Amino acid sequence: MKISKILSGVPYTLIKGDIDQDINEIAYDSRKVKKGDIFICIEGFNMDGHKFARLAAINGAAAIVVMKDIEEDVPCIVIKVEDTRRVMALASANYYSHPERKLRMIGVTGTNGKTTTTFMLKAILTEAGYKVGIIGTIANYIGDKKIETHRTTPEALELFKLIDDMVKEGINYCIMEVSSHSLSLDRVYGINFSQAIFTNITQDHLDFHKTFEEYYKAKLKLFLNSESSVINLDGSYGNSIKKDVKNNKLTFSMEVKDALAADLVAYAIDSRVNESSFTIRYKDLSEKITIILPGKFNISNALGCIAVALNEKISIEAIKKGLNKAKVPGRSELISDEYPIDYSIYLDYAHTPDALQNILETFKELKKGRLISVFGCGGNRDREKRPMMGKIGTELSDIAIITSDNPRKEEPMDIIKEITAGIQKDNYIVIEDRKDAIKKALSIAEKDDVVVIAGKGHEDYQELKDKVVHFDEKEVINGILRSCEK
Repeated sequence: MKISKILSGVPYTLIKGDIDQDINEIAYDSRKVKKGDIFICIEGFNMDGHKFARLAAINGAAAIVVMKDIEEDVPCIVIKVEDTRRVMALASANYYSHPERKLRMIGVTGTNGKTTTTFMLKAILTEAGYKVGIIGTIANYIGDKKIETHRTTPEALELFKLIDDMVKEGINYCIMEVSSHSLSLDRVYGINFSQAIFTNITQDHLDFHKTFEEYYKAKLKLFLNSESSVINLDGSYGNSIKKDVKNNKLTFSMEVKDALAADLVAYAIDSRVNESSFTIRYKDLSEKITIILPGKFNISNALGCIAVALNEKISIEAIKKGLNKAKVPGRSELISDEYPIDYSIYLDYAHTPDALQNILETFKELKKGRLISVFGCGGNRDREKRPMMGKIGTELSDIAIITSDNPRKEEPMDIIKEITAGIQKDNYIVIEDRKDAIKKALSIAEKDDVVVIAGKGHEDYQELKDKVVHFDEKEVINGILRSCEK
């Protein structure tokens, strides 16, 4: 493909060379550049691609795209643009012939609920007879084919390739978790989403966004580039999104007192340990829905999916059947039913104050015995939420076990001290080693107790100071319970 075609729609200044020639592939990592590629210099947090421009040229780059002057002369074409991140998104879309225009793109953003929403919606659309792809936290999926991933939303180059692969496999819908990081870093720049879902916004990622207002503005970007917005009015920012967005809007709620304030309303809510039921009202439609997940927060996630499905003209029968089948790995996941024990164990990804509060409030209300929680906080992330989570965990649990999560470059006990700084009760135990913490929780659990292990959910690893180690909580729990059987 010619450079001029790859840069179609991109304002640029030709610094050196002739753009009327073909290139092979796009690259933003100089180590992966091959002969005839175009290298885009991306300015990152730890590395600046401009410093590797000459190395890219030595490795065979036919052209280099920059947004600032490079000191060294390079033996290839040089093109200057205003923003290389945006250009990488636009160039990637051009290179793959705009695959995002060849299927229905549905974006999901919010602090919590993104993953659950994508899996619920996939179940509904699959039930309706469509082929569905997912781009998200747990993994990427092309139909039933699972592709491992290491970030919620890929960089633009990998993102457009993935969407192109979906198109080649006949996928009708691409459901994407769109993180605030990806919106700020323009990974989805140029994509016009068919629908966008707002689940909620609460404390998280302030290590990256610095202020809550910046966090909100990042989320808002998704809705400014979508044809239709599905908005949760429960919570403090739903009405802000509704006011700031000018496209077609469908709102949902299970809290508003005035049913006319939201388009889609849930009532007659009955949440149990292993399922929840509720009735929806939308225009002239009234239907009872059952999901195989507990808690009002999961009902809220289901409402967002129902709203999207109704916009897509999916039958209520397919909606009901799909939701009744939807399971989400590591989200309110019961994993104790395989063992002859008289208490319950749940895994959940809850790693924010709001998510932890949601899951613990749910089981506090539903439990017959005690609620035992195991949780920590990740290192090198938003420190403000640590004492908040300590307070929430101990206020809502009968016994809380504070432990390590993904400490990354920080000392685990330093993180734990910041968590315990917010605690006002004495119903907690500190056990730094996460495996030992889980073992302790199971050893003290009694009949009818509920044990919630929060923070990692689907993850099968732990990020330590100098390495990433295998750590699958299901395996850990299975090992502990098996040893108890002997």
